[in-house]
Amino acid sequence: MTEHFDYDVVIIGGGPAGLAAGLNLVRANRDVLIVDSNRPRHAATLQSHGFLTRDGAPPLVFRQLGREEFEGYERASFSQALVSSVEPLDPADTKGRSGFRLRGAGVRNAPDVDVTARLVLVASGLVEELPKLPTLRAYYGTAMHSCSECDGFEKSGKPLAFIGETTDVFDRALLITQFSRDLTVFTNGADTISADEQAVLEGMGVRVERREVADIEGERADMTGVRLVDGTVIPCVGGFVRPRWNASVQYLGVLAPRRNEWGLLLVSESGETSVPGVYAAGDITPPGPEQLMIAAGDGVRVSNKMNKALIRASLGLS
Repeated sequence: MTEHFDYDVVIIGGGPAGLAAGLNLVRANRDVLIVDSNRPRHAATLQSHGFLTRDGAPPLVFRQLGREEFEGYERASFSQALVSSVEPLDPADTKGRSGFRLRGAGVRNAPDVDVTARLVLVASGLVEELPKLPTLRAYYGTAMHSCSECDGFEKSGKPLAFIGETTDVFDRALLITQFSRDLTVFTNGADTISADEQAVLEGMGVRVERREVADIEGERADMTGVRLVDGTVIPCVGGFVRPRWNASVQYLGVLAPRRNEWGLLLVSESGETSVPGVYAAGDITPPGPEQLMIAAGDGVRVSNKMNKALIRASLGLS
């Protein structure tokens, strides 16, 4: 767009939102760099579901195919690096007109990144914090999952557990009942389900267990139950867990875009944050984690808005 920028757009994150946005932008003849740290939230998941033509594909294969499609375009660049800072080129600029400088440290022997761009798209997703149970990670992505829309169908009719300590446990439990009423909801000692909500669940045949959880029980790779701190074991063969999600955007530094109470980046209808020129798409925006297809669609939607903003800026239009 202008001679002094290395790229029209730098995208932080090479997941479904970032890849879809990048593909859309290079097809609009934009110079685009995707910077990805290769630390996907769904790395433990063996299969992803619900994405048309890719139902059941491993998430890592999905990312690989997306990257290959993106890099098939001449104006596409991909860098494997961990972003350390995004700063306005002119520190006095508060309107995003000066563009941005992005720096990052290369990972797995990749070179460091130090580039400039007219616009920035944050599509880095979220970092998960699971309940602190000793062996939960061993079953995460196989027996235990975080997304009922993604993995509930395969659990249909089975005795399941749902472990959650947040205020949305009740609504998420209702989603899981679409697949099995043989369900125990574990609040792990947190007071996040009201008496009225418990009555609704129990009226559906769902058990609510308020005692603290000690760990997951299993034999080799097969989950067999949830063990409480008092030694009681509730039999189940799998289920779901509600992680706490953190939006790790410390690299935005002094830009400090507005965030909601969950730490997610607040955006306008166009996908722009409170910092002009910095956009966000995918799981890092409200309502948070979604299916891959929704995240990819959001990336396309926001990239279209960004392309229009670039056109207007080139003509001197606000």
